[in-house]
Amino acid sequence: MSSPTMTPAPVSRDAAAPIVRELSALRAQLAGWKRAGQTVGVVPTMGALHDGHLSLVRAAKADCDRVIVTIFVNPKQFNSPEDLANYPRTEVEDARKLGPLAVDAVYVPGGDQIYPDGFCTTVSVAGMTDVLCGAHRPGHFDGVATVVTKLFTQTQADRAYFGQKDYQQLQVVTRLARDLDLGVTVVGCPTIREEDGLAMSSRNLLLSDRARVWAPELHRAMEEMAEGLLAGGDAGVLRRAAEARLLRTGFTDIEYFDLRACADLALMSRADRPARLLAAAWLAGVRLIDNIAVG
Repeated sequence: MSSPTMTPAPVSRDAAAPIVRELSALRAQLAGWKRAGQTVGVVPTMGALHDGHLSLVRAAKADCDRVIVTIFVNPKQFNSPEDLANYPRTEVEDARKLGPLAVDAVYVPGGDQIYPDGFCTTVSVAGMTDVLCGAHRPGHFDGVATVVTKLFTQTQADRAYFGQKDYQQLQVVTRLARDLDLGVTVVGCPTIREEDGLAMSSRNLLLSDRARVWAPELHRAMEEMAEGLLAGGDAGVLRRAAEARLLRTGFTDIEYFDLRACADLALMSRADRPARLLAAAWLAGVRLIDNIAVG
């Protein structure tokens, strides 16, 4: 293994944020921060950063003395080798975007830093991972839970920041942090959208120009269904209308379009308690997800 290295601290607002690639170097940084009694915030990402990610970094900066952004494309949460291979990787641009935000470290571990030889442990959160994305992506949330547990312990974070766009993921991560007494507070931050309503996502980079025009229809269909639910409509009837609208627009498959309870993701037929409307649909070979609050 090579000796721990870290790029020099940025010297201007245009400089890239400092990158740490090895756990030993990260721990050396953390030791000093912890001795000084400083709080550490972490923003876990898979890179291809957009304004949604940067909003999480700003929230962390407002709350914590030190902020770490992690970039790791986690192979254990992909169901398709092709999907893993096609996932955008833009490390240089990501570091440049983080420079003006003055993050304290960008942790970009290699696979050996997360899954060393002989690694055989899986973290699994039962119940809420069997529905929605979990029902269509077997093992996905085991991969998420395992890598997040690793990143929480490696960064020794006091607070961790996740977007509400991946609402099921947010609930899973919150549960595992609580169940395992990891000592980290999970903070859910609002979804950041493009001007036309499309939820910001790294996968949006994979959309063709034509598909990008159609993509905001997912959010519009969700808003229309939410209005119907608040007027007392039945979720099943409204869902079928929303799915038909999306298929007419150009979406090819709707995996789910569900009204779920905020507390435990239980399926609901009417919006008679705090709920989220969650959807996943395919457009031109790209899987888009979104959710909005109802009531």
